[in-house]
Amino acid sequence: MNTFYLIGAIAAAGLLVYLVVALVKAEDL
Repeated sequence: MNTFYLIGAIAAAGLLVYLVVALVKAEDL
């Protein structure tokens, strides 16, 4: 149970970081 929760948390954090980086790069362009 905890393993799936941990994987989900990491995936969500990764997506958030990816979106933030994409937005920053878009603003730089």
